[in-house]
Amino acid sequence: ETNGQAILPTPAIGGVGLLDDVQQNMTSAFKETGEAILLIGETHGHLGASLYAREILQDETGAPPSVDLAAEKRHGEFVRTLITKSQLTACHDISDGGLLIAIAEMALASNIGAALTDNNDASYYFGEDQARYIVTCSSDEADTIIAQAQSTNVPCQMIGTTGGDVISVAGNGLTSLSALAELHESWLPHYMSH
Repeated sequence: ETNGQAILPTPAIGGVGLLDDVQQNMTSAFKETGEAILLIGETHGHLGASLYAREILQDETGAPPSVDLAAEKRHGEFVRTLITKSQLTACHDISDGGLLIAIAEMALASNIGAALTDNNDASYYFGEDQARYIVTCSSDEADTIIAQAQSTNVPCQMIGTTGGDVISVAGNGLTSLSALAELHESWLPHYMSH
């Protein structure tokens, strides 16, 4: 506990594996400008038990998203195949906070922005649907990857491109990476100083 306040239990799962070729190590940071950003998996906009519901809507009710183990395996194996064939430049799972948080983490890790082309609502960008990944690839590889996904029954679509120093969402403005970095890096020192 902290200051007499109980801390919620936090289950943690660690995964360990063997990487046969260290050159196939995949990170989440964007690598270059002008690369395609692809979304793998289906987005239904599930907000139950999400960070968005808790922090923005002030509502902790609702069930977490359902898990489809077959889809998890199919999508994960597809991503792994793309990595082993050196078709991807970056990869990040979509989890707490949803799609836009994953994009922000990838952008902050590289200091390369993103321009998202879809104009959707908050549930699309912050929903925590399962079995989803954000990946990047060279722009001329995107159509090939989308076709490969369709042939293996894996939902995949291009949602934007990397570049610049902002994250922009079609029809919904933009946020500078410097402002995001400041918020991301200063909250703990600010919290501890009060």
